[in-house]
Amino acid sequence: MGLLLPLHGIGGRGDLPVPLWLAVYSAAAAVAVSFFALAAFWSRPRFETASGTPLAGLGRIVDARLTRWLLKALGLAALALLLGAAWFGSGSPALNPAPTWLYVWIWVGIIPLSLVFGPIWRLANPLRTLAGFVPRKTYRELPTGIGYWPAVAGLAGFLWLELAYPEGSDPLVVAVFVAVYAVANVAAGIIYGPRWFPIGDSFEAYAEVLAKLSPLGRDDHRRLVLRNPLAGLASIPQEPGIVALLCLLLGSTAFDGISRWSTWTDLTGELGPAGHIAVQTLGLVLAVAVVSVLFVVAARATGTARVRPGALGNAGLPGAFVHSLVPIAIGYAVAHYFSFAMFQGQEGLLLATDPFGRGWDLLGTGDTRIDYAFLGTGLIAAVQIGAIVLGHVLGVVSAHDRAASLFRRRQMRRAQYPMLAAMVAFTAGGIALVTAS
Repeated sequence: MGLLLPLHGIGGRGDLPVPLWLAVYSAAAAVAVSFFALAAFWSRPRFETASGTPLAGLGRIVDARLTRWLLKALGLAALALLLGAAWFGSGSPALNPAPTWLYVWIWVGIIPLSLVFGPIWRLANPLRTLAGFVPRKTYRELPTGIGYWPAVAGLAGFLWLELAYPEGSDPLVVAVFVAVYAVANVAAGIIYGPRWFPIGDSFEAYAEVLAKLSPLGRDDHRRLVLRNPLAGLASIPQEPGIVALLCLLLGSTAFDGISRWSTWTDLTGELGPAGHIAVQTLGLVLAVAVVSVLFVVAARATGTARVRPGALGNAGLPGAFVHSLVPIAIGYAVAHYFSFAMFQGQEGLLLATDPFGRGWDLLGTGDTRIDYAFLGTGLIAAVQIGAIVLGHVLGVVSAHDRAASLFRRRQMRRAQYPMLAAMVAFTAGGIALVTAS
């Protein structure tokens, strides 16, 4: 992302408190041990029908009309400020807050926001709000089998802009992308109604998937409940495109790590703009393809055991296990973007003091600089490894619980060996990516 990219992945192999080989082996062993412990003591599904504890008081506050309107107003104001700064602010990414707001505050910030507050993005989504301003009595039906594919297409475009296009952090590029993306989704929302946004708006689809791992959710009666996060995770719809969405998230984060390696930057550093775009695009596609093939092959290989009749959804065996990729994707994202968000996120606040490049100092932070000293490299490395290991352990637990509902007990362990191999590979590869230099 132009100026933003050098801040990714602060803390390299030399920052690890333990040798790289020991970190990789230990993490892979933790995932394997978790699997065999689950196989020995967890024989029945526990999350498929789990319910939560109603939060009546908090639910009344969240569902109050005033709360809803405040969130909508906040979302609209944020969109207007982002577009205003991008269109009319400084032309330099170093002086314009819009790129940081998009790539850090929004894209990375969706993760903690959704994990803590659940599906709050849906309530504040300004595109949903704008589409709702156009009243219609009826809406066109969504095409049959469309699934999550519109969200996949939009997400692929955003990730290409972030990771492959060399001018992705240019404020004008940000302005054009956000404007075109907003117009396209608002128009689709007007045509297809509110049902469009969970499957067509990439940011809402992403936030909704992450929110499944939040302790806050809704039960079958739409009541706000406190639940086991893994029970919410098990409710991810097994619809077409959901596997592509998760593999795209995981593969793009992996490529972002690869593209920070000195070997990769040495390879691409002398390329012209066209060559840079071509190589970065190819690398992104290959990274997503490797993750996709590894997961899909592992998931389908579980089918060598007999699946209970009627147990699979519309996305087949890969769709049945795709929810296990959510904690893994979150672990990768936290590991990769933690230091980036902590440091570059400060820049978004500092630049907000003069969002339109007029020489203002609205927040009184004009002379303040990013504090790079408040996080040590040892803490960064610990967060990176811990996030990846925890994400993979939760993925193993989620996959095992789903296997318990798909296979008979005597077949369950054998059926999961391919998925275990994929999890171990993801674990080792994830740690190598965030710690290599």
